[in-house]
Amino acid sequence: METDSLLSGTVNGASEDYGSRRGAGLAGAAGRRRMSYSAAAGTCKVERGTGDEELYIQQAVVFIEDAIQYRSINHRVDAGSLRLYRWYYSRICQWGLGLNIAVVLLLAFVERPSSLSISSDPRYRSEPWQPPCGLTEGIELVCLLIFTLDFAVKSYLIGWEELRKSKWLIGYTVVISVSIIDWVLSVSMLCDEKLRVRRLLRPFFLLQNSSLMKKTLKCIKRTLPEIASVILLLALHLCLFTMIGMLLFAKTEDPKKNGEWELHFRNLPNSFTSLLVLLTTANNPDVMIPAYSLNRAYSIFFVAFSVIGTYCLMNLLTAIIYNQFRGYLLMSVQTSIIRRRLGIRAAFQVLSCHGAQRAAEERVHIDAVMEVMSRVKTRNYYRSAITTAAQRYADVGSMDREQFRKIFDELDKDRIKEHPPLPLYTSPILQRLQVIFSHFYLSVLGNAVALANVICICTILVLNSEKSTEERDNYNLEIINLCFILYYLFEMCVKIFAFGWKGYLSYRNNIFDGFLTILLLTLQITIFITYKLPFAYWDDHSSSRAISLWEMVRLVNMLIVFRFLRIIPDIKLMALVASTLLDLVKNLRAFAGILVVVYYVFAVFGIWLFEGAIKPPPNMSVISNSSMEIVTTNFSVECGTYEQLNYWPNNFDDFAAAIILLYDVMVVNNWQAFMEAYSRYTTEWSKIYFVSWWLTSSVMWVNLFVALILENFIYKWDRSCSCSVTDVEKIRYETSVQLMFREQIQEPTEEELVCQLHQHPHLHLQW
Repeated sequence: METDSLLSGTVNGASEDYGSRRGAGLAGAAGRRRMSYSAAAGTCKVERGTGDEELYIQQAVVFIEDAIQYRSINHRVDAGSLRLYRWYYSRICQWGLGLNIAVVLLLAFVERPSSLSISSDPRYRSEPWQPPCGLTEGIELVCLLIFTLDFAVKSYLIGWEELRKSKWLIGYTVVISVSIIDWVLSVSMLCDEKLRVRRLLRPFFLLQNSSLMKKTLKCIKRTLPEIASVILLLALHLCLFTMIGMLLFAKTEDPKKNGEWELHFRNLPNSFTSLLVLLTTANNPDVMIPAYSLNRAYSIFFVAFSVIGTYCLMNLLTAIIYNQFRGYLLMSVQTSIIRRRLGIRAAFQVLSCHGAQRAAEERVHIDAVMEVMSRVKTRNYYRSAITTAAQRYADVGSMDREQFRKIFDELDKDRIKEHPPLPLYTSPILQRLQVIFSHFYLSVLGNAVALANVICICTILVLNSEKSTEERDNYNLEIINLCFILYYLFEMCVKIFAFGWKGYLSYRNNIFDGFLTILLLTLQITIFITYKLPFAYWDDHSSSRAISLWEMVRLVNMLIVFRFLRIIPDIKLMALVASTLLDLVKNLRAFAGILVVVYYVFAVFGIWLFEGAIKPPPNMSVISNSSMEIVTTNFSVECGTYEQLNYWPNNFDDFAAAIILLYDVMVVNNWQAFMEAYSRYTTEWSKIYFVSWWLTSSVMWVNLFVALILENFIYKWDRSCSCSVTDVEKIRYETSVQLMFREQIQEPTEEELVCQLHQHPHLHLQW
């Protein structure tokens, strides 16, 4: 579960971004309050609990944790509130809140219309289980009560003044209130209502609980004007070619020449839709075949449209989205860095107050720093790095503000995983063997053997492709696999000998390789026990077994093929691509979360608009191979339509089916079949829904995702250019969004941090 800040947007919870605050905010604060600051001779005083040194330690601990997690420090700082604050951000509490959000979102799969059926095809779908009235409503009520408690805790911790500044918390109140009112109406109507407004509001709970997701949404909002300008240009391009197409392919007196007009340019909506689909290449070359059959010169029209629209304007849109979104994401990352620096500065201030009775100068005692770091909840390697940096000043006994800031620079560094040293052997023979078995070429040899194993499996599969499972020679394939598995076991043992247990397990590819080797060996032993010796009688007794020999051999083959992925870390570019994908999974959860929100909202709207709109005719027959039409007792349909393609499982009859249909449209392969079918069964206005989803998912969101992949890959490529294959294997960089933009981030000045501390609503400082 992603750690969230109580406030979003900026450090002080306001809606302005860092760029506008940097000048105006500082000048405005100076105008409201004259402030003098002296690091050398200033006096320190905290108005709340001046004599309570334990309180200062608690405050510093919380401020450091806020800095680590990029959280706002604008919360209550008394002892009771700090305990509540740390409990609220504890792992169990945040995971519980995340589980509550997941439960309330997953209710859509169980509520009416229920998705609890094996098939979504209305021709074969059995009646799904419908929960009794009150079951899902009771679960939802518990979730809403938890959200109410969450809002109460957040409101108390930040105070009324900060609550009024937070638009997200105000929206949180509205969403909870509307959901409870809608829940009461639903129960009073015995769960028979057709429209549940609260289903549309549920994704808000996911958004408001993630600070990075809110920042991402803000970035998307600011990118929309630039995206809209290119989309407007695309619309102009479509309108221009639509009019030209209607003029070129107008209806003539000769019916044989009206194919293009009849299929694609009959009227303005039909013409516009045909070219819009062509923009996605989903109906190419079908859309041009009738005209191209008459005159090859007509291809110029379609080629020109595709080159300008698909290859120029759409790619230009990707470039603009990448450029604009990267700039706004950088501004959001800038805000996160300010939060980190402000938390560290606040911790120094309260710790300097802790020692103010013993020193007039603003300094922090090393013992206090060690005490704080022993209580801070963070990863062990961060704690170890910071305490090691702090111990450098143990002889002096204290550190000043700049030294205190520098020891926390460890938080901004890449995590580099170092492998344990090799075990030491006294025997010269063992030392020589250790050198041989720890060499990189042993992994190369292992990759070659794995490739040979895969080639053998592929060859046997090709030779047996026309044979049934009973006719296959499983005996020979099993003997081949046995020989390779014994080598895999040998390779694993000698690597453990060379690197030691800890060294062997410190490599992720060794963990992957070793796990599959042990699993393959276990399956091989199971085959020996099940089919006994001699091998020649295996196939004779396989029919009496619960699992046939072919099924076990097939499982072994799949694991061997999967094991071949071990080559990825040994090829630099491949390892770079794989690590980029892993970083995307770990660090781009905010984008996936917003995609879930968009899917959820459109799926709910789709169910409201199109549930039960398409119903298959009774007594349908199979496809006729001669006419390529589906012939039924009452009707026939054209080739390429929703009915002919058997797209019946893709519908809006339940939530799960709606999600799959939206995915199919996002991929834009044959998406015009869905749009055309729903426009026939409902109304032409239904096309607006599908075009809106295409713009949101395929045009905007996919391009945003491509932009982030580019940024992540470029960052990792620049970092790895000086590394060899061995270096890439020996170290591991864990990329975060903040690290990706670290070189472009502007550090806040001391005056800005002091100004922010003076504006803290609960920590009142005098200098």
